[in-house]
Order: sequence, then C-alpha cells, then structure tokens
Amino acid sequence: MIEGVKVKKLLKHCDDRGFFAELVRDDEDLLERFGQASWSMSYPGVIKAFHYHEEQDDVWFFPAGNAQVVLHDLRKDSNTVGETDVIYMGEENPIVLLIPKGVAHGYRVLGQKPATIIYFTTKSYKSKNPDEKRIPYDDPTIGFNWETKYR
Repeated sequence: MIEGVKVKKLLKHCDDRGFFAELVRDDEDLLERFGQASWSMSYPGVIKAFHYHEEQDDVWFFPAGNAQVVLHDLRKDSNTVGETDVIYMGEENPIVLLIPKGVAHGYRVLGQKPATIIYFTTKSYKSKNPDEKRIPYDDPTIGFNWETKYR
C-alpha cells in the first residue's frame, strides 16, 4: 500500500429497519482537520481522471455503485514514490479511504449503475486558487491502463 494511504473497513450495524455505519470519527486520525464535505455522482464507465493536491488530504466513500480507484504516489520524499495501487470500493466493498496530499487519485465507475461518492477534505475548495493539479488519465509517467482485464 502507498505510504500514508489508509483503508478503513466499515462495520454495519443491521436490524429489521436497515443499517447504520460510522464513516469518519474525529478520534480516528484520518483527517488532520476538517475543511469540506462534498457529494458527487458519475455514470457507468465514466473515468474521473487523475489529480492531486499539494495542501489537502481527501477521505473517500462510495455509498452507491462501485468504483475502481487508482492511486499513484508523486511525493518525492515518500518510501513508495512512483508506486500505483488499485482499490475497488463501493456497495460491494464498503470502505473509507484516506488519500494523503501528493498522491494522485482518480476513479472509474464500474457496473451498470451510477456511483455516488461522498468525500471529505482538510481544506475548502477555493475557485480562485484551487489546490487541484490535474493529470491526464493516460499520462505516460503514471502509465495506468484503465481497461478492465477479465479472467
């Protein structure tokens, strides 16, 4: 796993009314501080290509649909610089993912239904000075092939 990335398996408390699960707690050391919570939806097959942040960490959760999340470590001072990790998350694998600043991240929606993502950041979005550095989905320095390989 890329240094600093954390995966939290969710514990669901179920009964005949449905279920309850905690996503993020302030005593878990997932976020150094809280800046913003956001909610987004993407359609099947959509690739939300790579970007990274220099000043903020992200925590991601997909409550609906499924996604292939790709992480690539761009931090020069990291023990895992240049490494790529792929994590499958969503309805079929309900986890919370911490993505530290300097780790490029993107996702592709899998299956036949849209994916919804809820994410938390340590800083609020600033339209005049965004902390979002975009990278093309097919960037040769990352060299990730987004095509799914079936066995």
